[in-house]
Amino acid sequence: MSFSKNVSPLLQKTCPTYERRLTILTSKENSGCSSEADLCAPLAACGPVSGYLDDCTCDVETIDRFNNYKLFPRLQQLLESDYFRYYKVNLKRPCPFWNDINQCGRRDCAVKPCQSDDVPDGIKSASYKYSEEANNLIEECEQAERLGAVDESLSEETQKAVLQWTKHDDSSDNFCEADDIQSPDAEYVDLLLNPERYTGYKGPDAWKIWNVIYEENCFKPQTIKRPLSPLASRQGKSEENTFYNWLEGLCVEKRAFYRLISGLHASINVHLSARYLLQDTWLEKKWGHNITEFQQRFDGILTEGEGPRRLKNLYFLYLIELRALSKVLPFFERPDFQLFTGNKAQDAENKMLLLEILHEVKSFPLHFDENSFFAGDKNEANKLKEDFRLHFRNISRIMDCVGCFKCRLWGKLQTQGLGTALKILFSEKLIANIPESGPSYEFHLTRQEIVSLFNAFGRISTSVRELENFRNLLQNIH
Repeated sequence: MSFSKNVSPLLQKTCPTYERRLTILTSKENSGCSSEADLCAPLAACGPVSGYLDDCTCDVETIDRFNNYKLFPRLQQLLESDYFRYYKVNLKRPCPFWNDINQCGRRDCAVKPCQSDDVPDGIKSASYKYSEEANNLIEECEQAERLGAVDESLSEETQKAVLQWTKHDDSSDNFCEADDIQSPDAEYVDLLLNPERYTGYKGPDAWKIWNVIYEENCFKPQTIKRPLSPLASRQGKSEENTFYNWLEGLCVEKRAFYRLISGLHASINVHLSARYLLQDTWLEKKWGHNITEFQQRFDGILTEGEGPRRLKNLYFLYLIELRALSKVLPFFERPDFQLFTGNKAQDAENKMLLLEILHEVKSFPLHFDENSFFAGDKNEANKLKEDFRLHFRNISRIMDCVGCFKCRLWGKLQTQGLGTALKILFSEKLIANIPESGPSYEFHLTRQEIVSLFNAFGRISTSVRELENFRNLLQNIH
C-alpha cells in the first residue's frame, strides 16, 4: 500500500498524529486501512470500538446509549452529594514492596485534605457504618477497648451484629487490603476538589507500577510478553499473537481478571486524556481534551490494534461493576439503611436518588452473567477463587507504591471500588438472605466500601461518556 505525501497543510495541521500514521502505514502491510482519508480518521476507522464484547452477550452500542443518556447524569448528581464526595484515606502508608519511591514533586500531584470543619459531623462521628442507629451504637462500642468485649448494655441482637461487623472488617472475603481509617495518618479528602486528571506523573516510575501489576499479578508467565509494554523490547506480530493465544487459552476467570485490570488501566488513561493540562500560566490553568494524547494511547493504527482492545476491556469492566450494582440492590432497599450525614432531609433525598439509579441499573437488558465464574469442581473452584482474591488484594497494596499522591488517591479508591464489586458478585447467597429490617449479620458494606463502589463506577461511567466526546472531537477535525 502506498500513500501520497502531498496532503493539504490544513489536514496535517488539524490531524496531530498525521505524520506518525503515515510512517506506520507506509512501512506495514495489512494495516487495516484502505484510503488516505484513514490517516486522520476517528477511532471508528482502522480500529473500531464497536460490536460485541468477548465473553459477553452485550455490545458497545447498547452500553453507550444506556450509560450516556440514562445513567450518567443522575450518577454524577449522586456523587456530588456530601455522603459520596468525602473519602477517608491514608496516603502515607509505606510501599510494602520496594523502598526507592520517587515522590512526584509537581503541585498537580498533591492532594489537599479536608479541614475538620469541612466534613459533615454525621460522617466524621461514624465514618464507616451506614445508619444513624447503627452509627450511635457502634460509636459507643468503639469507645471501649479496641479488643474488649461488646458493651453489655446493648441488646443481644445488636451485640451479635456488631461482632459480625467486626469480623467482616477483617474478613478473608475482602478483595482489598483496606486502609486503617482510624490511623492518625488517615484524612478525609473532598473528591470534587481533588479530581482525577493529568498530573505529569509518567515515565519509568509510573510504568513500574503497571508492570508489576501485569507481570506478577495477572496469572501471566514471564515468557509471555504483553503487547506495547514500555519496559519490554520492541515486539513483532508473532509475540503479539503469542500473547493473545495465551490469553484465549486461559480459564474464563483468569481471562476476566486480566481484562478487568486492562480495563481499569484504559479508563484511567481516558481520564488523563480528557482532563489534560492544556495551558499553565501565572494567570490560569486550562484543562481539557487532548486529542493527540488520546490517539497515542488508543488509536488503532498508532497502537497497532492494541488501543481498541484495551477500550473493549474498559467496557467489560463497566459490565462487571454494573452487574454488581444490580445485585446489591436489596442491601440498600432496607428501610434501616441511610446515607447518613446528619442532614435528614438531604439524606432521604439521596437515598431516593440512589434507589432510582439502582433500579435503572437493574433494568439494563444485557447484564453480564457471572454464573460461569468458579463453576465446576468445588475444590478447584474454591482454590481459583482464593487465588483470584489474593491477586487482586495484592494489587490494592501496590497502590501504596504510587509516587503521585493524587494518582495514589484515585488508584486506591478505584481498586477498592472494583474489589467491593467483586465481593458483591461472589456474595449472592449472603445478599439473598439479608433481612428486610434489622441488622444484616452476614453481608455488610462499610461506608468506605459504599463510597468507593459508586465513585469507582462513576469513573468508568465517565470514561464511557468521554469516549463519545472524543469521537465527536475527532469527527469535527474533518
